[in-house]
Amino acid sequence: MNVNISESIKILNLESSTQERLLSSNINTIEKLWMLNRLNLKMLNFTDSEIKDIIIKLQLIGISLNKKINNNDRIK
Repeated sequence: MNVNISESIKILNLESSTQERLLSSNINTIEKLWMLNRLNLKMLNFTDSEIKDIIIKLQLIGISLNKKINNNDRIK
């Protein structure tokens, strides 16, 4: 999957409540979300379950919160 990190977090198809909280925290692009880590998300009061969902959705597009990019995918 070709992913442009400047794309909206909406492409992740997160739960609406999770997405709304990210947007209200001015985290509106994949890049801004990618720059966070688990602790940052905890500090924004996301639950472990919500954080796991975010991590999984990012992994599905070839990105991890550990700043690793799947070499099989192309990040712009």
